[in-house]
Amino acid sequence: MPNRVLQFLIAFSLIGFLPLSALSWCGEISNNDFVAKTTLFANPERVVIKNYNGNAMEPFLTRDGRYLFFNNLNEAPENTNLHYAERQSDTFFLYKGELAGVNTASLEGVPTMDKNNVFYFVSLRNYNKTFSTIYGGEFSNGTISNIALVKGISRKKPGIVNFDVEISPDGNTMYFVDGDFTQSSSPKKADLVVAVKTGDGFKRIKDSAELLKNINTKDLEYAPSVSGDGKELFFTRLRLGILTPTSVGIFRATRTTTDQPFGTPEIIEAITGDFFEAPALSADENSLYYHKKENGVFVIYKVTRQIVKP
Repeated sequence: MPNRVLQFLIAFSLIGFLPLSALSWCGEISNNDFVAKTTLFANPERVVIKNYNGNAMEPFLTRDGRYLFFNNLNEAPENTNLHYAERQSDTFFLYKGELAGVNTASLEGVPTMDKNNVFYFVSLRNYNKTFSTIYGGEFSNGTISNIALVKGISRKKPGIVNFDVEISPDGNTMYFVDGDFTQSSSPKKADLVVAVKTGDGFKRIKDSAELLKNINTKDLEYAPSVSGDGKELFFTRLRLGILTPTSVGIFRATRTTTDQPFGTPEIIEAITGDFFEAPALSADENSLYYHKKENGVFVIYKVTRQIVKP
């Protein structure tokens, strides 16, 4: 199955929310049956992270284009931690190491950051007590400091997990996922949600469901990435069969103004493979990065926008 969902099935089995039998939930990956497609992005290219030999997942490109954030393999028994690399070109980065001050023995992953270096990530470090997973901090010179739980996001219900997060470049809007892991087999629901910054936290906006009515379905939607103007949204959709997932795709949806719902999403046809997910826009928004499984290892790829944004 796509690894983003698998990581939480494994993690929850370890902390007592799901039995290990849940890990048998798996299926074939294919996007051939999606109807709406786009060729706006093309030319898949492998990204090299020099001096790093592990799995690279959940890419995020900083708003100034200098760094690539990512996490290593998010499957037990490996400890999932946050790493970073410095950009040398669009497809070549120099590994700098783990981010300091942020990693624990628990899972830390899914990095995102605004243009003011306010850093957000997902961690299961204290889920049993808080039923919350999204944390924030400040990035500087490879270190995350002043880490604190982000207020106003969690529904504070056992088994409901916010397993993805994306912050807008200006830091005022947060996109995240409500994932329902209350069943003992597979997650029965995962939808995107929008929140806005309020004081020292965030607040879910009342028209979130309306703005995302063409995005969220009975299947699983996760891994959002949003453009600087808030008019272009990328995400992963995992389609569910009767018992197993049958296909996955990375989608793009647009809107003309930020107070309107996003339109009907289209799958990015150039992105293919056994496992792939987690889109992330480049700083100039002309490239879209993602991870995929290749020869048994998760690596980062990019596709390029065919009509260059000014």
